[in-house]
Amino acid sequence: MSALQHLDWSLVQTFLSVAETGSLSAAARRLGLTQPTVGRHIQTLEQDLGVALFKRQARGMALTDQGAALLGHAGAMREAAEALRLNASGRTSDLSGTVRITASVFSSQYYLPPLITELRETLPDIQIELVPNDASDNLLFGEADIAVRMYRPTQLDMVTVHVGDIQLGLFASQSYIRRKGFPIGAGDMMDHDFVGYDRNEEMVREFNAVGFNIGRDFFPVRCDNQTVVWELIRAGAGLGFGPVLAGRRDAMLEQIEIDVPLPRLGVWLTAHEAVRRAPRVDAVWQLLAKRLAATCDA
Repeated sequence: MSALQHLDWSLVQTFLSVAETGSLSAAARRLGLTQPTVGRHIQTLEQDLGVALFKRQARGMALTDQGAALLGHAGAMREAAEALRLNASGRTSDLSGTVRITASVFSSQYYLPPLITELRETLPDIQIELVPNDASDNLLFGEADIAVRMYRPTQLDMVTVHVGDIQLGLFASQSYIRRKGFPIGAGDMMDHDFVGYDRNEEMVREFNAVGFNIGRDFFPVRCDNQTVVWELIRAGAGLGFGPVLAGRRDAMLEQIEIDVPLPRLGVWLTAHEAVRRAPRVDAVWQLLAKRLAATCDA
């Protein structure tokens, strides 16, 4: 029997990870393996297939022409394996096991802990894994069972429900106000320091959309991590924007009322349609939807 007749799927997974990350070390971190093990997987697969899949470069691994030609087939194998797993997950019938939830770092820190505590009290046989991540996890490939998103996901084969909206507000810390004074109206606030984003241009676009012609340098303190931005605001580094409900609960902060409309963030629950049918996932979904709707402003 030839090697191709009993091709090891784990070797194909490693091939895909190296191709997608561009290096043995990055693939090892993704897969939870050591770098030498990843290297051996690639060497074994190349021997089994009789082709060179990668060529080493100064900055990592690049696909050869033969490797690039096989990449689509390997991806199809992964999709088939995941479809099998997802449909099997959707047919499990008990209320025990693990449900993996992904959400933004901010939501994971400020919104989800009390909800997860209630989940554990209500559904004690279900274990919860929380993945704080500001990137868009691909639910199709099993990185999470349920995603809590502040935008509507567009992936295919997903069940998506809008559970409510979160109103944003402008806030300043008590220490900032003592040092710089309390802003009065939109005109006055432009003379104050703001905490803004670094490479993310969303805040600049929002300012420009309501008539304030600013650039990135308008913000003397910049960071793209929303949780860190919030802590900078609380520490008094400048004025900043955040969810009204979170800000009003914080004794360190004062809300600044301005005559400029601020956007609302939609809150969406998303799961792959096959996984969504699993009783344990459905139970967590239903409680999350109910509690998140109560947390939202509308």
